[in-house]
Amino acid sequence: MRISTAQIFDSGSRGIARNQVDLYKLQNQMSSGRKNLTPADDPVAAAQALVLTQSKEVSVQYLRNQDGAKGRLGLIDAQLTSMSDLMQNVRDKVIQAGNATLSEADRGFIVKELESRFSELMGIANADDGTGSYLFSGYQGAVRPFSMTETGAKYAGDDGERLSQVGVSRQISSSVSGSELFEKIRNGNGTFATATGTNQGSAVIDLGSVNNLSEWSQALSNSSLWYVDSTTDPVTNHAGEIGIEFVSVGGVTSYQLTALEANVGSKVIVDGPKVFVAGQSINLLNNGDDLGVSVSISGAPVVGDTFSIKPSTDQSIFTTLRNTINTISNGVSAATGSSTTKFSNDLATNLVNLDQAMENILKVTTSVGSRLNEIESLSNSGADLQLQYATSLSELQDLDYAKAISEMAQKQLQLEAAQLSFKQISQLSLFSIL
Repeated sequence: MRISTAQIFDSGSRGIARNQVDLYKLQNQMSSGRKNLTPADDPVAAAQALVLTQSKEVSVQYLRNQDGAKGRLGLIDAQLTSMSDLMQNVRDKVIQAGNATLSEADRGFIVKELESRFSELMGIANADDGTGSYLFSGYQGAVRPFSMTETGAKYAGDDGERLSQVGVSRQISSSVSGSELFEKIRNGNGTFATATGTNQGSAVIDLGSVNNLSEWSQALSNSSLWYVDSTTDPVTNHAGEIGIEFVSVGGVTSYQLTALEANVGSKVIVDGPKVFVAGQSINLLNNGDDLGVSVSISGAPVVGDTFSIKPSTDQSIFTTLRNTINTISNGVSAATGSSTTKFSNDLATNLVNLDQAMENILKVTTSVGSRLNEIESLSNSGADLQLQYATSLSELQDLDYAKAISEMAQKQLQLEAAQLSFKQISQLSLFSIL
C-alpha cells in the first residue's frame, strides 16, 4: 500500500485535532462541574435527569405549601391557646360569682371583668394572619368574621376549608371556620339541656343522663309524640320539650311530666303525678314511652316550681358568655324575677355551657395539633426525598474530578505525542537526502 505525503499530513493533523477536542471537552466539563455538557453526550442520562429535576421541583413546591400551612396552623394554635386561657378565667369568675357571700356590687365588678373578656374573645375571633386575611372566616378571608350583637355575635364567614396540597395525594386544611370553633357548640350535656323556671323553692336540677340514646333519637323523630318549644308556634314546631311541674297531691309535694299535645298545642300531663324524692332519678316518659333519658332534682321544691328538658341545640360561645354576663348582672332580684334558686340554677346552666365551649376548643385544638404533626412528618419525608433527588442527579450530572484530572493528563500526553510524531514525520522528505 502506497501512502502519500498528503495522507501523512492529513492523518497527523486529524489526530492532533481529535486530541485537542477531547482536551477542550474535558476543560469545559471541569469548569462547569458537569460530565454531560449537552443531551447528545448521554441521551439516557439527560432524560433521567430531566424527570428527576421536574420531580424535585414538584417536591420543593410541596415543601413550600407545607411551610405555609404550618405557619397558618401555628397562628391558629396560638389563638386557641389564648382562647382556652381566657375561657378558664371566665369559668373561675362564674364560680366566684356563685358565692352566696358576695354582694351585688361585688358581682358588678365580675360583670365588668367578663365584659372585658367578651371583648378579648371578640378580638381572638377576628384575628388575622398578618397579611389582612382573617383566620376564622372560612373561605371569606377578606371578610371580618364576627360582629357584636345584643345577644352575642353574628358570623359573616362561611364553613369553607382552605386546603393546601402538601403531598401527591394529600390535602390538609390550614384553617378553622368560625362556625366550627365559636358557634357549633351543643348546649346542655350535648344531648339535651335542662332549665329552671321562676322557682321559689331551693330545688336544683342536674345535667341529666342519657340512658338510651337510640330511644331519645327515636322519640325526637316521632312528630306526633309532642311539640317542643312553647315559646314558638306549637302547631309547627316539634322536638321534645318535657316540662316538670311540682304540684300538691294530698298535701304531698309531687311532680308531673307535661308536654304540648301534637296537632293541638295544649299542655297535657304525660306522666305522674308521682311523689317527689330529692336526689332520686326521674326517668322521662311520655304516655308510657321511655324517652331514654333521666334527670335528678335535689333540694326542696315548692308547689308551682317548674323545670324543662329540651334537646340540645348549637349555641354560640358569644351567646353563652352574654347569657352568663346577664345572669350575673341580674343577680337575685324580685324585679327581674330571679330568686336565689333561679340564680343558682341559671348560673349552673351557664357554667355547663361554658364547659361545653371549652370542650369544643379542646377538640379543635386536638385537630389542629394533629394536622401540625402530620405536616411535620411530611416535611421530614420531603427533606429526605430532596436529598435522594440531589444524590441521583449528582450521579447523573456531576463530574468525577479525580477521573477527569487523570483523563486530562492522559489526553495531554497523547496530544504531545501526536504533535511530536507529526513534527518528526513531517520532516521526512526525499529531497532532504538527495
